[in-house]
This record gives sequence, structure tokens and C-alpha cells, in this order.
Amino acid sequence: MLCVVRLIAVPFTLFAAAFAGVACSSGPPSEEASTEPVLLISQKASKSIGWYTLDGELLAEAAVSDHPHEIVLSPDGQRLYVTDNGVMQIEFAGEGGNKVSIVDVPGRKKVGEVDLGQWRRPHGIGLCSDGTLLATSESPDQLLVIDTAQQKIVRTFDTGGETPHIVHCSEDSTQAYVSNARSRTVARVDLETGERELLETGDRPEGSCLSPDYSTLYVAHRDADKIVAIDTADWSILGEIATPGEPVRCGVSGDGKMIAYGLFAGQGVGFADLSTMTEVGRVSTVGPTVSLEMAADGETALACAQDQDTCYMLSIAQRSITNTIHVNAGSGPDPLLLLQP
Repeated sequence: MLCVVRLIAVPFTLFAAAFAGVACSSGPPSEEASTEPVLLISQKASKSIGWYTLDGELLAEAAVSDHPHEIVLSPDGQRLYVTDNGVMQIEFAGEGGNKVSIVDVPGRKKVGEVDLGQWRRPHGIGLCSDGTLLATSESPDQLLVIDTAQQKIVRTFDTGGETPHIVHCSEDSTQAYVSNARSRTVARVDLETGERELLETGDRPEGSCLSPDYSTLYVAHRDADKIVAIDTADWSILGEIATPGEPVRCGVSGDGKMIAYGLFAGQGVGFADLSTMTEVGRVSTVGPTVSLEMAADGETALACAQDQDTCYMLSIAQRSITNTIHVNAGSGPDPLLLLQP
């Protein structure tokens, strides 16, 4: 039996880093787990990361400190970094947690953590190509720059807004893009100087995603029912996609032609053509969709309905659900990744 260590689900993008640490383990993963595709799911309610087969069989769990939210995977697929937010939802009150958990993905166990000290309720997390780890904190509001080798914060920056939510790194690792959920702004922050530029984009900017060439940042605005496209070079608004149903997370296809997005109030997943900036289809889910990640193949979207303990694999080309995964009751799945052997 596998030792329980809580983990989170991360986008299929891989990012490099190495860590040392001690954690319990019941032995190596099974041969089946290493030769078949596996879903790595952030289980927010059960405070863990779960490894599942595509049929919904739980293979292993790894416990994290408290209510994990976002995750990011190292480029070599060895380490998963998890923000242990400490509360279930952004709207909930509470001091929250102050840790980023480090999970050994092949070993299926937690092997370390970064103590964030005064910076509590970590939420967004991203890994730059140079190995720098970025995280946002909601209390107090801040962008944290973390050295993964030292496992500590090395710089902190003000994002110029309230409740920094999701963060991405520029292709050259010099800039961070942060959505300020309660301030109607998106910030571009220089990771050396802390200098920032703000764009007012609309009510409640939450999830975001980058085009494959990093030239465009797409930001889902939950309360404004739209996705805003931002030119990352000159930091200007390129256009908007109307998306009724409270879009919360998004992902761009590998060819850069389509965007998929999770709809919270709409209880589904929408698809839009980026050449026309218009919605071209949507499918229904069993409840509010809280996550949307793009798999490494650039053709498969991954989403979860947290309160219904149900996750989905979706075809971008067909704009349809290809697989429905029922995870353990009470796990509260949020982001998930598809790990290919």
C-alpha cells in the first residue's frame, strides 16, 4: 500500500528542479503506473495529490499541508510544486497556509516544502525556463520569487493590485504576468527590478494562459464573462472573446488556433476560434468547472467539476468530452495533468 502524501495536479508543461527531503513511502510505483497514462490530480478538499488511471482507479496519494490549489511540474517530470493555500476558495476567510509543497512524481511522495513565512494563502504558481519558481500570495498580496535549489524566497514584489491570482513567466524568464483578481488589473512585473505595468482589463481576472509562442496572454474574467487577449511585447489589449458563464481557467491549443475555457456558472467547457475571437462551441459538465489545463499534445483539454468529484478529458478538434473520470468521493479535484509514459 502506498504512503499517503498530498499532491496537486499540474499542467503538462515540465519544469526543472532538484530537491532533497525525507518522506514515507511504501515502495516504488507499480509497473502498470509507469507504462500507462496517468492523471495527476490536485485534490483540494482531501488535501492531497492523487494519481489515477484513465478509468478512475486511484493508484496513489501524497498528502500536502492544507488545501492545495495550483500546481506546476518540472520539465523533467520529476518534481511537482504545489501551493498549499489553506482555504478552499478565494471567497473564504481565514489565515490560510504558508507552504509550497515539493512532490516526487515518480516516487509518489512529498519530499520537501518551501516555508513562505509571513506570506500566506499562496495560490498561483509558475516555473520559468531558467528554473525560477514564482508564486502569488493573497495575504498579504505579493509575488514571490523562489530559488528551488535553496528552497527559499529570494525576492518579493508588489503586483499593484489586490488578490494576485494566477502567474505565468515570459519566455526569456525576465517578466511575470499576474492577474489581480479583486483589482480589475493584470500586471507585468520585471523579475529583476520589480518595476510593473498595469492594464485595467475588467471584473475579476482569474485564470490565464499563454499562446505557444508566448506573444499573447489570454485572461479569463469570471465576473465580466469574457477572455481578454493581451500583447505581451507592448502590454496592450488586442481584443476580447465574449464567454457567458463565468470563465475561470483557459488553455490554448498547440497550433495556437483554438482556446478552451472552464465555465463556473455555465457548468461546462467552451471553445473559441482565436482567428475570429468568437465562441464556436461548448459542452456541459455535471457542475461548476473550476479548472482547465492543456495537455502536452496540444489537442486535449483537462477539466474538473470540484464539488461533484468529476474530471474530464476533452478533444479540442471535436469540441467534445472524450473521457469522464469519477475520482474518490470528497476529494475536491481542481487542476489535473495528463502524464504520458
